[in-house]
Amino acid sequence: MRIRRKKHLEERLAGVKDYVIVPDMDIVNVKEAIKVKKYFDYQALFLNNNPIELEIGCGKGGFIVEKAINNPNVNYIAVELLQNIIVMAAELAKSKGVKNLKFVNSGAEYLPRYIRENSIDNLYLNFSPPYPQKVHERRRLTCDRMLINYKSFLKQGGCIYQKTDDKDFFDYSFERFIENGFETKDVSLDVESGKVENVKTEYEKKFLALGMKVYALTAKLV
Repeated sequence: MRIRRKKHLEERLAGVKDYVIVPDMDIVNVKEAIKVKKYFDYQALFLNNNPIELEIGCGKGGFIVEKAINNPNVNYIAVELLQNIIVMAAELAKSKGVKNLKFVNSGAEYLPRYIRENSIDNLYLNFSPPYPQKVHERRRLTCDRMLINYKSFLKQGGCIYQKTDDKDFFDYSFERFIENGFETKDVSLDVESGKVENVKTEYEKKFLALGMKVYALTAKLV
């Protein structure tokens, strides 16, 4: 289903221009684009050298804004493809006066062009689309080609934190992490059981209110 463009979107985006990075899309083809590096200058973005953490698919921003507020000595980059959505996340961050958070309006597959190797301390994948049909496997954020990208981004010992409500996607992701050399830990088949330290996303609050289970794991780069 096509998402209707929000009213006054351009004006709203202009109002959060200090929060939203719109990368140069001069090369549309992904394979060609990622060959031409245009790495983000973290020092210029945040005016410090604090650790960098990355969320891919931030939605309306509830999770990453809370993380940024709770951890002022960590810098956060949150990626979201849809302008309709990213504008709401950026407006939330601005309303809270968050200084250690930037949003990137881009598809995840382009990130190797912008994220420097061995520069990310931790990475978050919250309620990524499961794309259950096999034909769409390459679109999953935990498919092999994406995990290869994440391994290049992460510092040694860095972690990927995943949460999802889809058990099949969770099982698939677990297998892909193992096959790609990650060490899995803190595996939970019920986040609400209290075994996992947890900042909730908008989706998560909705799912838990409906009595649905949320699955989580940590995949460490070793």
